[in-house]
Amino acid sequence: MSTFEAHCQESITLFGKPYEEVHRWLDEFMGMEPYGMRHRKVRHHLQGIKSVVKLFGEEAGEVARQHIISDLKEEGWTEADPFPKDQQDYLKMGLF
Repeated sequence: MSTFEAHCQESITLFGKPYEEVHRWLDEFMGMEPYGMRHRKVRHHLQGIKSVVKLFGEEAGEVARQHIISDLKEEGWTEADPFPKDQQDYLKMGLF
């Protein structure tokens, strides 16, 4: 499972800084009821990236996309699969 620390380290490697605020925002609902570890459906999609861009800027959107890709791969998604558009699409794809 990707941890906050792992996401931050990946961001340092790829983007030059940790972007802690982006990773915290994306994973804000992790462990909270009713989501638990199924929090990803809330913001781990294109709509979530658009929200990150509005909140934190263009480069943060690229950071969010990489965070989401790392997490999706843990769920069996590959880059050959379509990228989820929103929460409904995420669920329709069988992701959680």
